[in-house]
Amino acid sequence: MNGPGIHLTLAPALRLFAPPSRRAERVPTAIDGASSLGHVVESAGVPLTEVGRLLVDGREVPVSYVPRAGQSVEVYGVERPQRVDGAPLRFLLDVHLGTLARRLRLLGVDAAYENEDIGDPALATRSADEQRVLLSRDRGLLRRREIFAGAYVYSDNPDEQLRDVLGRFAPALAPWTRCTACNGALRDADKESVGDRLERGTHRSYDVFAQCTACERVYWRGAHHARLQRIVSEAVEEFGAVGRH
Repeated sequence: MNGPGIHLTLAPALRLFAPPSRRAERVPTAIDGASSLGHVVESAGVPLTEVGRLLVDGREVPVSYVPRAGQSVEVYGVERPQRVDGAPLRFLLDVHLGTLARRLRLLGVDAAYENEDIGDPALATRSADEQRVLLSRDRGLLRRREIFAGAYVYSDNPDEQLRDVLGRFAPALAPWTRCTACNGALRDADKESVGDRLERGTHRSYDVFAQCTACERVYWRGAHHARLQRIVSEAVEEFGAVGRH
């Protein structure tokens, strides 16, 4: 470190964002005397969406605080479950999180998703316009100032991704109420009303149906139901009682 600096300590969960050489405790970190602590933390590689309390010499400060030479800064992760103020809890997922989007919808969680890559600016703008929490594994996207709120998805495994999001935000779960294809609401449907949309074997073998009120896709308990039921049952058993939104 050349010139004045602080000693920066990242919480263990945040150290994965920093270069290996900067993952120890009390890492000497240069400052310019004008940049905010939020800027310093982002320069260390940590998106502010992942930051909770900031302590300077043991005193809590906002991200706008301008650190001074010689101070010790401790950066903590967000507290879980994390409350998102200002709008009903709903999500927007980037193009790489399609499986997670479908699983959230399976559980009745409002999860918007684009099948095509519409670009970071458009995603950030939609997050702001619709007041949705942007979920992504792209740190650069999460640093865009215009997003309403955001969260880094730590794993590339869909099971772990789902547990991460449910544990972090504690959304209320309402399984089997949302279309996994378009995010629309489902309604009960009788066989006569959807018969023209069914294959002959499906029409003959099943009697209980639901239909999306938006895209009109029809659902029934087919061959994949047991696998989907496992996802639902495990999520409800672990997280269903903590829904707060």
